[in-house]
Amino acid sequence: MTRPDPSEKFVGIQVSPISFIDEGVDAVLDTLQNRVGVNVLMLGTVSWLGLKTGRSISHALDGWPDHGVPEPFTMKGGAYFDPDPRYYSKTLIKDFRAQDPEMAGIDILDLVIPEAHKRGMKVFPELMEPFFKYAGHGSASAVDIPNLATCMEIDCFGRRRDEPSTSNPDYRNWMHAIVEDQVRNHDIDGMMWCNERNSPLDQMMQGQAPGDFSDAARVEALARGIDVEACRRACIAMYEFMQAAIAGEEFDDGAFITFIRTLLAHPEVLIWERFWLERNKDLDRELYGLVKWCKPSLPFGLNVWNRNHFNIFRRAQWPWAEQTMYSDWVKPITYQHQSGEIWHKEFGFFGKTILRDHDQAAAMQVMDSILGIGGAPLDRVIQEGLDPDTYVFRQCADALRGVHGKAKVYMGLGIDAPRVRADQAVCTPDIAYRSVMATYRAGGHGVVLSPNYASMKLTNLDGVAQALTELGLK
Repeated sequence: MTRPDPSEKFVGIQVSPISFIDEGVDAVLDTLQNRVGVNVLMLGTVSWLGLKTGRSISHALDGWPDHGVPEPFTMKGGAYFDPDPRYYSKTLIKDFRAQDPEMAGIDILDLVIPEAHKRGMKVFPELMEPFFKYAGHGSASAVDIPNLATCMEIDCFGRRRDEPSTSNPDYRNWMHAIVEDQVRNHDIDGMMWCNERNSPLDQMMQGQAPGDFSDAARVEALARGIDVEACRRACIAMYEFMQAAIAGEEFDDGAFITFIRTLLAHPEVLIWERFWLERNKDLDRELYGLVKWCKPSLPFGLNVWNRNHFNIFRRAQWPWAEQTMYSDWVKPITYQHQSGEIWHKEFGFFGKTILRDHDQAAAMQVMDSILGIGGAPLDRVIQEGLDPDTYVFRQCADALRGVHGKAKVYMGLGIDAPRVRADQAVCTPDIAYRSVMATYRAGGHGVVLSPNYASMKLTNLDGVAQALTELGLK
């Protein structure tokens, strides 16, 4: 293994605003820099998700970490910096400053950036879509934004969904505004953007009626020459098949053949899937271009969903080479101890629908082989998690091969990523250590410790420190 160049060190950590209030700015920065070896802060600045801006969301299972305030945080969510009204003239979302009493009068960027820069540490705002009501992410109980409901997606039956349409001009302009506001008004060192929205095919395989058939999406589709009504009818046909498969209805030729037959009979499903996908990618491209318009030298990176390597359709839809056209670096999410359950759940969407008639353990092994996961068998993968020496290494190698040297690869390593089951694998100092070593052994350019410092045990972060010391990075 070639030793990394200390002058190019990139050791990031995702951290929520509340940690700086609970522990103090100096204490957090001293711990991260001196004890762990971090030199880049990925700071949650706008969110209604506890995983991004709150304390631990899994304390009931995992207990409280060995730092911070050991009690739940009734997070209200919103912007944890002071939005500049000049940037929000083209959106109805104007009043979204976080109202948490703990953060009253505090602009988290103004609080953290000067002290971080004194220590030679960089600060990257971290933003993720969905911003709110995201299962498994500690969503705030309410989102107090007037008229936000007018921005929601519409499903194939004409019903309003519970997620904003990214084609809605008000919602899309708001995302543009929060990025431009922070880039222009704060001395940040880069930006990390994460886009975790389910496509129409994702939605149908998960038992949901697909979108987005809102007026804004329809107009965009028509402008691209798409027959929206034909696509809507096709999506209804595929949705009805998925519902029947999930319900256990019998098919003369089995679920998989019936899926192919439905797709061939209604190819507009793929047209709509492709349209949705391109509009989703357009958002990433727009934000990249916006950052470069404001500050051409400011790095823009993508925090890339692990479902993109756990799902055969998403793997085909999100090639690394394409993503280098609108990013300076990528962060593949590989939360190793947690990921056994995520991989098990992802395969379950296939196991309940198009692969339901097949031996599940055997089918999962075939898909594992196709995707190169290298996980334990179906009946043990949740309890064992995914081995850093194979999983992190392979995902890093895959990303490096895919970017063709056109973007840096900073591996997203899970340190006490939230669990959802008592029998799910737990993080250890050894897992943390081996994850870092696997990254650099594969040729990765850096790491981002994830998903939130507020839930990480310092004893597990010591495993990171040990690896960085051995690598000459601490």
